[in-house]
Amino acid sequence: MGPLETLEALQTRHRREHRDLQARITQKKKSASKKTRKGVNDECATLESELKERHSQELAALNGENGSIAKDEASIEQSPEAEAEDDPETITNGIAESLQNTSISSPPSESADSPASSEPRKKQNRAKARLARRAAEQDALAAQAAAEAASMPDLREQERINMRGHFSKYKLQEKEIRADGHCMYSAVADQMDQAGLGLNPRIQPTIADKQLDGVGEAEKKLPSYKLVRYAAADFIEQNPDDFAGFMEEPVDEYLRKIRETGEWGGHVELMALARQYGIQINVLQANGTVDEITPAEDSTATGDDKKVIWLGYYHHNFGLGEHYNSLRKAP
Repeated sequence: MGPLETLEALQTRHRREHRDLQARITQKKKSASKKTRKGVNDECATLESELKERHSQELAALNGENGSIAKDEASIEQSPEAEAEDDPETITNGIAESLQNTSISSPPSESADSPASSEPRKKQNRAKARLARRAAEQDALAAQAAAEAASMPDLREQERINMRGHFSKYKLQEKEIRADGHCMYSAVADQMDQAGLGLNPRIQPTIADKQLDGVGEAEKKLPSYKLVRYAAADFIEQNPDDFAGFMEEPVDEYLRKIRETGEWGGHVELMALARQYGIQINVLQANGTVDEITPAEDSTATGDDKKVIWLGYYHHNFGLGEHYNSLRKAP
């Protein structure tokens, strides 16, 4: 092909070599420290000078003169863009901009021309990272709680062991009562039956009679715990001043829960039952304490004349929480 094509090829190669040199210079200046910066700058200037000289010589050899073509080539190399690239401050700013762009750019697989398209991906990744950190924190807390639980004493087993020791002391044996909200009333009914005392209270339950109106004789038999509930409610109803101070709600509502629901019974109901049936109720706890609930403050019955029943009170042994069992006399 003619000389023009050869000239175009030469100019193409010169531009490529010029770009390669600029890249090398940028890398050298980027890697330079304060101590080596002056030497690096001098070296870069020498490389640029040598490249320009060689390019001029090659153009002169091709054209046989240092005429307009060489001048054109020199103008290409010394264009404002090239001078800007050679300027140290421009190179430094370019490096900083390059580093900044690198730190915020999207992954290599995504297009740098579409930063908006990469934003949802980055947000999604941050959300996943937060979820992962939160899950890790929750796992750590769960592991810590499990370790603490493993190191804690088994309160349920300790309570059971302590109660068994007290059974021997008082010559008692335990009758398990179903944990259904009626346990205290069922335990009292079992104790009354075992002692042969029956469930006939001093004040006959009237609520039971009203609820049984119109019911056949075969259906009139109520569960024993229900009769004990009625006995407690009736005594509180007829002596409201003795119990109102222990209640956090109106007496009528309190009595309704005793008679019609599975509301747990406690000390108030035991006081009412002790006075209703004329008995002393001893409540044994795991720490060895025996709460003696007497039928009246002036009760003087002793020995065989004293009617006593026993209940076992648990804090930890049953799923519903507080619980009463019947404690019968051991044979």
